[in-house]
Amino acid sequence: MSIAEIKEMSTIERIRTMEILWDMLSAEEENIKSPDWHGKVLKERQDKIAKGKMKFISLDRLKDHFSK
Repeated sequence: MSIAEIKEMSTIERIRTMEILWDMLSAEEENIKSPDWHGKVLKERQDKIAKGKMKFISLDRLKDHFSK
C-alpha cells in the first residue's frame, strides 16, 4: 500500500487500518526490541522520581499550558 492510497482512504478507514496494525504489532510484542536509549531515559526518570526531583502536573494543567 502506498502513501497515495492511504491518502485516498477516509479518516475512518485510516483509523480502522491503524487499529488492525496496532493489534497485529501488539500480538508480536516479544519481537519488538526497545532501543538502548529507551532504557537509559527510563532509568534517569526513575532515579529522579526516587530522589524527589521529578515534578508532576495534572493533565488539565498540561493542556492549559499548551493551549496558550
